[in-house]
Amino acid sequence: MKRNGTLAREIVSSHSVFGAPCWVSLTTRDLEAAENFYKAVLGWRWRTGKLGDRFRFALSEGMPVAGIAAVASQWQMAVAWTPYFAVPSADEAVSRSQERGGTTAVGPLAFPPGRAALLADRDGAVFGIWEGQLVAGWDHWRRAAPAFVRLHTRDAFDAAIFYGEVLEWASARPGACQVQYDGKEVVLLSQGDVVARIHSGAVGAAPDPQLRPHWQVHFAVDDVEACVHAAQDHGGTVLRWEPGATEAVLSDPDGARFTVTARTKR
Repeated sequence: MKRNGTLAREIVSSHSVFGAPCWVSLTTRDLEAAENFYKAVLGWRWRTGKLGDRFRFALSEGMPVAGIAAVASQWQMAVAWTPYFAVPSADEAVSRSQERGGTTAVGPLAFPPGRAALLADRDGAVFGIWEGQLVAGWDHWRRAAPAFVRLHTRDAFDAAIFYGEVLEWASARPGACQVQYDGKEVVLLSQGDVVARIHSGAVGAAPDPQLRPHWQVHFAVDDVEACVHAAQDHGGTVLRWEPGATEAVLSDPDGARFTVTARTKR
């Protein structure tokens, strides 16, 4: 719908899409280097929000798609991409996580117009939660920004129980995310769209971070190979890719890992 020649942006609350991935954010040490890298690889533009000079919003076609925060050194946090999940109450979600063996790294903290916390599940995979108003144009973000997020974990079914109880997946509440099983994977759906997958096989004590339990953020792109070359040309690293493949795992100059996935029509 358009009003006065512009796209109408409905305000969506975490209460109405609880349990679903609702945002992705990068913690980094060098904001300027991150801006230059992701502009070259993903074509993003940048906007400063209300949170200060250490925070930026990435824009794609004028719509916010991700956040970047130069707080890795200040808050003693890892350089990483992290998915955030919508919750009706950050305090309740943190309590449920702790009761089930999860840990809390940061928060809940107030970040107007909401509250956020950074957690780790009982296998050590880091994720965030968000309570409050979602970014303007969130429905566009849900359909067009990250392709999805994937959890690489020790046991997909055990992880699904943890996240299901913390984030109220497959509950009787209206609007709850649905869980399906696809072979050895657990598939999460929100409003009919696949928004996350959970895959078994990670090794908790592996020296390689790619083999330890972690959430991987996938960004939908039109040309995977072009992203690979742009990453190499701007100080990034190609961790996994074969010519002609529809997916590549990359890291930025600061070491944050992410995946680019060929865009598919829904």
